[in-house]
Amino acid sequence: MRFRVLSRAALLVGWLSAGAGAAIAAAPADMVRVPAGTYEPLYRTPGEPGLAVDSFLLDRRPVTNAEMLAFVEQEPRWRRSQVAPLFASEGYLSHWADELELGPEALPDQPVSFVSWFAARAYCRSLDKRLPTEAEWELAATPPPEDEEARAETTRRILAFYSRPRSQLPRVGSTPPDALGLMDLHGVIWEWVDDFQAGFGSADSRKQGDKDSGLVCGGAASAAGDPSDYATFMRFAFRSSLEARHTLHHLGFRCARSLP
Repeated sequence: MRFRVLSRAALLVGWLSAGAGAAIAAAPADMVRVPAGTYEPLYRTPGEPGLAVDSFLLDRRPVTNAEMLAFVEQEPRWRRSQVAPLFASEGYLSHWADELELGPEALPDQPVSFVSWFAARAYCRSLDKRLPTEAEWELAATPPPEDEEARAETTRRILAFYSRPRSQLPRVGSTPPDALGLMDLHGVIWEWVDDFQAGFGSADSRKQGDKDSGLVCGGAASAAGDPSDYATFMRFAFRSSLEARHTLHHLGFRCARSLP
C-alpha cells in the first residue's frame, strides 16, 4: 500500500523501552494510542518529504448501530425525521426499522452506516472526540513496511471487500486486531475522515492544461507514487467522490482524540 509508515517497529520498541506501556494503558478502554509517525501521501510533489503525524487516540472499532441509537435518543435533531436535508441525504439511517428502532437490517453490534459526515462529526463531538484526519487514519491503518505478512493480509482483505456485493454488514470485531489492537480498519466498511476532500479534484479534471489532469483515470494512476497500489487509489478516489451529506450502505466511522 502506498501510505507507508516509516520506522513503525522502531517507534514501538522505543515507546516500550521508555515506559510507553503505562501511557498506552492510560488510554480509555475503547481507544488505542497510535504512535507518532510519518506517511507518504498517494499524490505529492516529487522530493516533498512525508507528513509527520503526532501520536493520537483512535477508537478500537467502528461506531455501532446501538451507539448511534443512544446518540439520536439524546439528540433529537439527529433523528431521521428531524435532520435537516443540508446535513444528510434521504438515505440517512434508512436501514433502521424506525428512527428509534434498529430492526433486523441493523443489528446493535453492526457498524453504523448510512450516516453523513455531519452526523458522524456531531456524534464524536458529543463524546469529546473528533473524526480522524486522513493522515491519522492512514497512519493507523497501514502495517509496518517490514511486516510483509501483515501487509499482504491487509491487501487481500481490502481487495476482497472491494469485490464483495452489497450485503448485510458483519458485526464489529469481525477481523483480528492489528499490532496496536485496532479492529475492522479494512475489509468491513469505508470510514469517514475529517478532511475527506483533501485530495479532491475539479469536476472535470480532463481539460487540456488543467492542473488536476493527473487525478482521474489513467492519468491518476501514472501520477501516483505507486501506480500499482490499487487499494490506496480506490480509497483516494472514493473519498474524493463524497459530499458531506452523503449516506451510503458501506460508509461508517470511528472517532479519534488528540493528545496533549
